[in-house]
Amino acid sequence: MDEHEHEHGDEGYRGPATLVVDGEEIPVEVLLDARHEPFDGRLHWSGRVLAHPRLSELLGTRGADAEIRTPGHAAAGTLSEPDLWDRFRIAGTGRPPFALDDPPPPETD
Repeated sequence: MDEHEHEHGDEGYRGPATLVVDGEEIPVEVLLDARHEPFDGRLHWSGRVLAHPRLSELLGTRGADAEIRTPGHAAAGTLSEPDLWDRFRIAGTGRPPFALDDPPPPETD
């Protein structure tokens, strides 16, 4: 995938994004998904931010609140502590930072 390609659909996104953490914009690559949670009736989205030296330098081993932006979309989320490979998990609720597929048409008798 070249730097300007990205994939979305099936309630997910894979490609370039910008994280805004502590007022700093950091270009990253992400893998994101969304699902409707029947328990609370809300849409939950989450995924991984691939390792990035500046993000690791800025956060170390702590998590943080962040804004995540993908082409044409943005959302507030929370970054967790990094895993052993310096990948941060990000999660949020509500409208995700990527396009959603259209809902299926209503069933008719």
